[in-house]
Amino acid sequence: MNDPIFFVGAGAGDPELITLKGRRLLDGADVIVYAGSLVNPALLDGVRAEIHDSAGLDLDAIIDILARAWKAGKRVVRLHTGDPAIYGAIREQMQRLDALGIPSQVVPGVSSALAAAAAVKAELTVPEVTQTVIFTRQSGRTPVPERESLRNLAAIRASMCIFLSVSMIDTVVAELVAGGYPEETPVAVVEKVSWPDERIVRGTLATIGDRVRGAEIRRTAMILVGRALGQDDGTVSRLYDEGFSHGYRQ
Repeated sequence: MNDPIFFVGAGAGDPELITLKGRRLLDGADVIVYAGSLVNPALLDGVRAEIHDSAGLDLDAIIDILARAWKAGKRVVRLHTGDPAIYGAIREQMQRLDALGIPSQVVPGVSSALAAAAAVKAELTVPEVTQTVIFTRQSGRTPVPERESLRNLAAIRASMCIFLSVSMIDTVVAELVAGGYPEETPVAVVEKVSWPDERIVRGTLATIGDRVRGAEIRRTAMILVGRALGQDDGTVSRLYDEGFSHGYRQ
């Protein structure tokens, strides 16, 4: 029986952020269909596979390539950016493959949200400050359910990773402030995270709009919001506190 079609997360940009499993699958593939607009082409250096760039393809064309290759007994990889489970549009592809009786598996990657947190040296959860992280986006050409609008999500003031929204930075700020974040809430915008030309712009909700415009950042950027991005306030985890015992330390 043929191997399944593998949906592989390429990581955020740095070609070393792909998993070992993802790298092995790329090297062994006969056919690779990759998200050409965002996947670092260095990941494809030296592969022996037939390569297709999906940037200009619609769903029917993508499924046709995947299905034809699989039915011909070839090893097939669909290479997505970051982690394919987050805004990867893999659900519709796997549903179509299921309908054709073609098996598939997903190999996770490093999301741009987590790479951005690493770039700004932030831990997105801080004891007694926030223990929740929200992955979301501002409504635009693709609508967002009203119950999940930034304004509604802002009410709990959790750490927030906002995808696909930097071109609407003023709307993002207005919604977050209207929902309950104070204007002094720290913000970091990371453009092309983990790529050689990565840029980081920091500020608060009161200042980040002007700073993003001044840097002329219009796309391919992650917006991180929340108190966890702030300066050291002396809060520490109990995990390594000498007075805190657990199963491995009394």
